Amino acid sequence: MEGVSLEASCPRCTSPVKESDGAYACGVHGAIEPLWRPAQAGYEAFADLVGRVEDLPTFLPWPMSPGWTISDFGCVASPERARATVTTTVGTSDLDGPVEVTIVVEEPGIGLGSRCAGTTYDDPGGQVGHGPPTVRVRAGGRSVPMWPVDTRDDDDLLARSVFAGEAEGRWLWLVMRPAAAALLLRDEWLLADVTGFGPEALEMPFGGPRPTW
Repeated sequence: MEGVSLEASCPRCTSPVKESDGAYACGVHGAIEPLWRPAQAGYEAFADLVGRVEDLPTFLPWPMSPGWTISDFGCVASPERARATVTTTVGTSDLDGPVEVTIVVEEPGIGLGSRCAGTTYDDPGGQVGHGPPTVRVRAGGRSVPMWPVDTRDDDDLLARSVFAGEAEGRWLWLVMRPAAAALLLRDEWLLADVTGFGPEALEMPFGGPRPTW
């Protein structure tokens, strides 16, 4: 876990965390495996992230549309293993104006996808797999069916759309703000695992507002 460009936080909430002898604890959730996020998105911090996640996929919409940038990213990891990754990209669409897209890959029970999506439970659970999928994305070369997931605030239905599915034994979450931006998914999105990037990594644009989660 070398490197200081990523800072430890709780994967489930924004409460401060404390470190003692390499162990981390959240004031709300107790002992945790920390979420490592940069104070500001940039290439050096992203290289730190890739070094921590090993073979855990870290997805970005790729190729990115002109004007879109990577505004945040992170991973839930201990020195032994990584258990979740997250990226947020921001840009604009003709219909919706500013758009925010967050992609989470996580093992069951982590709770990072739930935090980004605003759900009341750690995993999408029973809402996934019932009926035909609403959308499909192509992640890491395979087609992944995804279903809509309810959020905790019924008054906030226009604020975001949330979809989840299963990819190679892990949950894949897609959170889009505003909700109408889900129309961008009418064509099967291509999600690339950046941990396998070579020279393409130098083309990744960073910047934009920090995400709302």
